[in-house]
Amino acid sequence: MNVLPMFEAKPPELVATPAPSRALLQLAGVSKTFTNRTLALEGVDLTVRPGEFLTLLGASGCGKSTLLKMIAGLSAPTTGTIDWPTSTYDARGEPDRSLGFVFQEPTLLPWRTVFDNVYLPLMLGGARRRDVRERIMEVLAQVGLTRFADAYPRELSGGMRMRVSVARAMATNPRILLMDEPFAALDEITRMKLNNDLMQLFTKNNLTVIFVTHSVYESVYLSSRIVVMRARPGRMSTEIAISAPYPRNEDFRVSPVYNDYCRRASEALRQAMAQSTDEPG
Repeated sequence: MNVLPMFEAKPPELVATPAPSRALLQLAGVSKTFTNRTLALEGVDLTVRPGEFLTLLGASGCGKSTLLKMIAGLSAPTTGTIDWPTSTYDARGEPDRSLGFVFQEPTLLPWRTVFDNVYLPLMLGGARRRDVRERIMEVLAQVGLTRFADAYPRELSGGMRMRVSVARAMATNPRILLMDEPFAALDEITRMKLNNDLMQLFTKNNLTVIFVTHSVYESVYLSSRIVVMRARPGRMSTEIAISAPYPRNEDFRVSPVYNDYCRRASEALRQAMAQSTDEPG
């Protein structure tokens, strides 16, 4: 995997804080072959450190979502290992992943209110509704939905439904937030607003985020590190460290620094697509 050097230009009045060096998650030689013999991922090595915003950037079909599901434990690698070096373990000897997962679609239960959709993972964990009410209202406040706690999904816009999905993932106070192209289906204005809101959640809650997207602009705006993936089979192609400090705002979006990073990421993505063994289907 190529590593592009860190772009040095940044606003002089702000200082970027380096991510801690100790690994939170370690993938080594991870490959995935489906039952139809399709080799989706091959030889993936990846280290995730606490407090970083890591984005997997690549074209459709390069295995980004497959990799995310394996990290979540929803699918097992065919070969290789996924380790949690700093994790505690449950009675079965399984690592306490403590994950929140935001899917491409909000996947809300239409018969449950916003409050009860956010309560769902806590309920499944055995928490009583009255005991976690304060926590639920706290995460609803963080995504700007306090006034909609008693509303139903049908009464919400697409962006608001996605906010509920993010709040539900945040309700358990996860160590890592996994996000699988959560804003891809939204209009550009809503998407930019949710990017800003996610930035605030990330900085306020000291989250570790693994984010999947095929948008260069979104990846540069959000990330502390971008891993560009090639396809057929999915592999790590290029890594780009984004040295621009947090928090970021609209000034960053129109800065020369942002534009330079976007050009760099676009070129890395172009090269990754050229490295694919097949033409995109």
